[in-house]
Amino acid sequence: MAPVQRTGSRAAASLWSLGGLSVRRLTARVYGRMWEHAIPDRAAILSYYFLFALFPALLFLTALLGLLPLPDLMPQLMGYAGRVMPRSAATLINRTLEEVVRGASGGLLSIGGVAALWAASSGMASIMAALDAVAGAADERSWWRRRLTAVGLTLAFALFTLTALLLLFFGIRIGEIVAAALGVGPLFTFVWNVLQWPVLILLVLGGITLVYYLAPARARPWHSVTPGSAFALLAWLAMSNGLRLYVRYFSNYNATYGSIGGVILLMLWLYLSGVVLLLGAAIDAEIERGTVETARGAPPSGA
Repeated sequence: MAPVQRTGSRAAASLWSLGGLSVRRLTARVYGRMWEHAIPDRAAILSYYFLFALFPALLFLTALLGLLPLPDLMPQLMGYAGRVMPRSAATLINRTLEEVVRGASGGLLSIGGVAALWAASSGMASIMAALDAVAGAADERSWWRRRLTAVGLTLAFALFTLTALLLLFFGIRIGEIVAAALGVGPLFTFVWNVLQWPVLILLVLGGITLVYYLAPARARPWHSVTPGSAFALLAWLAMSNGLRLYVRYFSNYNATYGSIGGVILLMLWLYLSGVVLLLGAAIDAEIERGTVETARGAPPSGA
């Protein structure tokens, strides 16, 4: 057992040193892995499953938000989504979700909520398969174990989302309540209001890292933030805002695709999100590979 622990310790220590690789060498390796494991094609598959899982996931999240004594959380969430996604895609999601919620009978957290959770986990299951393919690992877990892992990760993402929403919409009010309870002055409230944004970023990073840690079949050391998850977050934000600006100023999808322009934009956004997620996983995989090569006494070429 001792050699395994030492290997894991070396991996943890060298993660942010890029496993002995230079940035240029790491970029070249990730580029090669992208084509070797067909990341663009796998991202297209992910976007297909994402589309089917999106509305059940939002339906389940709506049910969870309904348990909180806070009104209009879901409309605020969709308002923030509209700032990240292309406007046509956000409008399509919002309109479709309203129709689904109106058509839902009874409590959403009954059998319908469980069914929505099960359907939403299909998107997570597709992520698990894609991450294994990118890492070049075979998944020998049973079907039930894979599905339960997907359901657990979907629930974890829902909890991350709820916590982020509470901080985003009610962070200032929570800070005032805590300050009054502790008997501290406005300085504490100011510091609280400043720190809630780093906490939000850490929540998103933690969610991505959790997927990178639990979703693949091959066990790996836990890291709160990895270079791959940091890249995935920053690249996703840049991609989303870049796509919004492109659609706003340079392209009119409705003129090209007519009434399904919103669907095309949504699929494009989901596809690019899948590419970013898989590239982040490829970065971590290449760093771990470089770490193993260095531990064997053979420093990676070009380091």
